[in-house]
Amino acid sequence: GISAMEPDKLMEGISKEMSAALKVMGKAKTAEEKLMYSEIVKNLSESLGVFLGLMSELSYMEDDDGPMPF
Repeated sequence: GISAMEPDKLMEGISKEMSAALKVMGKAKTAEEKLMYSEIVKNLSESLGVFLGLMSELSYMEDDDGPMPF
């Protein structure tokens, strides 16, 4: 499994899942299939967004040297 301590591997995994889902979605014949895969892609991209948000917050919190923004 992927540990949360390896953000690069995690992001790579999510990106691979997304491109795989998009490929299959392109081949989907029925509207139901397309909808199912678009949900998968939507969920993955939301996960990626949340993850990136957390990463930027973490790196922001580690940066104690700079002046405070407020």
